[in-house]
Amino acid sequence: MEKELIEKLRQQYTQNPPEGMAPKDIRDMSDNDLLDMDYFLHEDDDLDDDFGKEGFYIF
Repeated sequence: MEKELIEKLRQQYTQNPPEGMAPKDIRDMSDNDLLDMDYFLHEDDDLDDDFGKEGFYIF
């Protein structure tokens, strides 16, 4: 299962690499580096869903 995810991510990021990276950089990345990059690119995605909802303010 994890190998399938890694190959899917590698293909996705090779076709559309993050800013400052080239497709060759993605192909040369280790599996762990690729998973880490994906995590850090999307780590705040869950926080965006609740932004602006009434009663969800932490000061």
